[in-house]
Amino acid sequence: MVGCFPSTPKQLAMTIGCFAVGASLFAIGVHLSYRNIAPQQARIKARNDFVKERLKKKFGK
Repeated sequence: MVGCFPSTPKQLAMTIGCFAVGASLFAIGVHLSYRNIAPQQARIKARNDFVKERLKKKFGK
């Protein structure tokens, strides 16, 4: 897209609108990422505990 200066009010509105849509999509992604951190951490901890117990059974100590 080639910009021309001075931009028209319509171009400015479209630029602001595209920026707002992009920022909102980014914010939604951040929210979903932080919302799913706790279940992922719990799953990793359970897997690590399982592996540790299995190794203790197999090799002792």
